[in-house]
Amino acid sequence: MLWLIYTTGECNLKCSYCGGSFSPNIVPWKVKYDLNVLKEMIEADSEAVIIFYGGEPLLNPEFIEDIMDEIQARRFGIQTNGTKIDLLPEKYWKKMDVVLLSIDGRKQLTDRFRGKGTYDSVLKSLIKLNSIGISKIIARMTVTQYTDIYEDVMHLFSIGFKNVHWQLNAVWSKKWNIKSWAYSSYIPGIRKLGEKFLEEASQGNVLGIIPFLGILSAHYFDGYNGPPCGAGYRSISVSTDGRILACPIAVFERWAVLGDVDKGFKFKGLEIPEKCKSCEYFRYCGGRCLYSLMEGKNLWGSFYEDLDEITKRTIEEVISLTKYLDHYINEGIISKDQLKYDPTQDSTEVIP
Repeated sequence: MLWLIYTTGECNLKCSYCGGSFSPNIVPWKVKYDLNVLKEMIEADSEAVIIFYGGEPLLNPEFIEDIMDEIQARRFGIQTNGTKIDLLPEKYWKKMDVVLLSIDGRKQLTDRFRGKGTYDSVLKSLIKLNSIGISKIIARMTVTQYTDIYEDVMHLFSIGFKNVHWQLNAVWSKKWNIKSWAYSSYIPGIRKLGEKFLEEASQGNVLGIIPFLGILSAHYFDGYNGPPCGAGYRSISVSTDGRILACPIAVFERWAVLGDVDKGFKFKGLEIPEKCKSCEYFRYCGGRCLYSLMEGKNLWGSFYEDLDEITKRTIEEVISLTKYLDHYINEGIISKDQLKYDPTQDSTEVIP
């Protein structure tokens, strides 16, 4: 199971789409529970994957060190804005199996939303982490109306990333004309990325475009029974106050609370709408996002329906690649296993 461990609610940046730190009254900036109790809980899970989360998790490096020293897990990772990696000693980075660095693409775009100088800091961190030899580093993009999905994804590959994931800016910011942008820019860009993906596959290379891999994995292997990130059934989040949550962004909502570190937790079962379960796209998106299923219509109204349509068009574009990929697989140019992807191993959501 995936364990997303909050180390702090504090962040040193104030990105325009999320606003920066959580209030310490909601997600305390210091851990309030006994680590030994958490250790017992996690070590009962033989398949535990621990991903450090925040806020900016590196603002509490001592807690990360304590967990990595004291708790046995099959896999360790971190989601970080990439500006404070020197706070964690190198020996702990060498134990990380996956690092997700927040960067939105080209320099001007990244700095516009995350603050001047952020791009350069992340690039410096990428170079250092690559030199350490971390096996998997993922660029984690927030995609806005100013993103050119093809140009920005390919830029990230060009500067040294081998894996790229993205999420649409559709939770914390004000509503924007996402549908018009999707048809004029985003979907054509996805199509162009698909062409590049096929070009590489024809040479035996599988590009690490996480949304593509997650959808293709659901096509060639088992589909998703719920949101691909595993929220609420294959993944839990441990807040600094000891609450155990079904979803890492649902820090305010009571429905997300599954229990706490001291008393344990219990999954409640996913409340997936029937229209999702009966949808032809369900095996590929699993309902897309637990938070949006629970809160989307109340927060976004018709904007929620626009996201649903964009999800379907994205899946169609990716699945259209399979008629060519089938040929490459049959010819032995690539193997089907190269397209197998489990997002809970990396803490990615698959569906943007």
